[in-house]
Amino acid sequence: MSTAPTTSTAPAPARAGASSLTSPTSLTSLIPVFVRLKLSLLRNGLRQSSGRTAVYVTSLVFTLLFAAIVLLGLVAVRDNDHAAALVTLLVTIVALGWAAMPLFFPSGDETLDPTRLAMLPLRPRPLIAALLVTSMIGIGPVFTLAVAVGAVIALAHGAAATVVGVLAVLLVGLVCVALARAVATANVRLLTSRRGRDLAVLSGLFIAIGAQGVNLGVQKLTGPDGLGVLAPVGTVVRWIPPASALDAVDAVSQGSYGRAAAGLGLTVLALVLLLWWWQRTLTTLMTAPDSSTLQAVEKDTARRSSSERGLLRLLPQGRTGTVMLRSLRYAWRDPKTKMSWAAALGVGLLLPIVTAVQGNGSLYTACWSAGLLGMQMYNQFGQDTSAFWMVASTISSTRDAYVELRARALTIALLAVPYVSLVVVGAAIALHQWSDFPEAYGIALALLGALVGTGALSSALAPYSIPSEGNKNVAPGQSGIASLSILGGMLTGALIAAPVLGLTIWLHVADMHGLLWLVLPAGAAYGLTAAYTGLRIAAPRVAGRLPEILAAVSKG
Repeated sequence: MSTAPTTSTAPAPARAGASSLTSPTSLTSLIPVFVRLKLSLLRNGLRQSSGRTAVYVTSLVFTLLFAAIVLLGLVAVRDNDHAAALVTLLVTIVALGWAAMPLFFPSGDETLDPTRLAMLPLRPRPLIAALLVTSMIGIGPVFTLAVAVGAVIALAHGAAATVVGVLAVLLVGLVCVALARAVATANVRLLTSRRGRDLAVLSGLFIAIGAQGVNLGVQKLTGPDGLGVLAPVGTVVRWIPPASALDAVDAVSQGSYGRAAAGLGLTVLALVLLLWWWQRTLTTLMTAPDSSTLQAVEKDTARRSSSERGLLRLLPQGRTGTVMLRSLRYAWRDPKTKMSWAAALGVGLLLPIVTAVQGNGSLYTACWSAGLLGMQMYNQFGQDTSAFWMVASTISSTRDAYVELRARALTIALLAVPYVSLVVVGAAIALHQWSDFPEAYGIALALLGALVGTGALSSALAPYSIPSEGNKNVAPGQSGIASLSILGGMLTGALIAAPVLGLTIWLHVADMHGLLWLVLPAGAAYGLTAAYTGLRIAAPRVAGRLPEILAAVSKG
């Protein structure tokens, strides 16, 4: 009986602690806790190794140096008539970077995964406020605030504009951080899964494309028109938050207080919507069942099987459809294969765009897309690695080998032909070179077919292993085989496609421009013939070299 009071009162401290955390007044006490947590994570992360510390310090130094250069550059354009267009475009690019950063670098911040806090008695609003404040600690926020401060210095003229500028700097920082947090929370289960890690593999490609875009932008800005080329873009971008907050600074400097109020209002509205979206996704994430529950797994399995049945109905029957489905899965799921396809698609589209923007574009640059996509046929069995034994066990004749190669070639054609067509048509529209369209399109199709044919033969004669782990695309000791396969195949494919190019040159030299349209059907027929011939020649060699191919692709 004497222990009854103790038993009845024991849970009271826990209930009091929980209520203090979930009450509205816990906000002031929650923020310091999360700030200390963020600093502890940063400090402990740097203590793991001297290499990580060196990388962090180097990144910090370079970021601060780059931020200082940007700040001084914005100060230098203070009296330029087009400073507002430059500032708003720059801040918009920074905001886009914040939106993309969690998708490609999910491991850059350990606090981006709110599911680690799911067992704590925290309500969404105090949690969001604490995470928002702690997100302002880091290299990225420092750079963003430096850009925002430089933008205000470039635009603010007068005391009123300076006051609005202080508010604009705060809004820019909050919108960028809230955008990154909302995107990360909405995609946290993707980012912590295998697909999220595969997505991070593609970050290098997007960085390269972005760097090329920056290079083109710098070339335009250093041209004779200077910042004037940004004026049309600036009239649109200035209404996009958070750039609209900085446009409000320029509006106050010009005495346009209505436009300033509208710009600030748009940014505040964007911040409120981002916080609302963040809260909804955070609540769903912390309360909804994840894929570890049986119900979620059953639904996910049913959804996948349903989609696969739908895809199978679109593919040919028999072995051809099965092999095509397997190849499509490789292209979507395997990180190395996905990176190869993404690079071919991205670079094949980027080169015509770059040449068009630089003013020296040619429709023939669209042939790069055909060449890069045709190269996907090379080393077809290397992507199977040691699992190629399952494929080899189903090949008992030359006919089986031919159907296997044909199905893989059809998978490439299924993606490459529409994409090459789109690139050639888009380049013709951008360059206004419709007269060259038939010959460029015909040459591209001929090159694609030639590379598919030589790729099938190269896959049979010079296979090599692609390691599943690490950054290397070739197993140790096979670099020479890979180089010979790729470079030799490219040269051979170009030589095989040379007759179509020769026909085009001859029609030009003979002044028979009215017959240049024949290059399109001739190139398509020639490419199809070259691919078919290559598959026929490669099939008996695959059937006769199955043990050698398996040994070569299993070394990784």
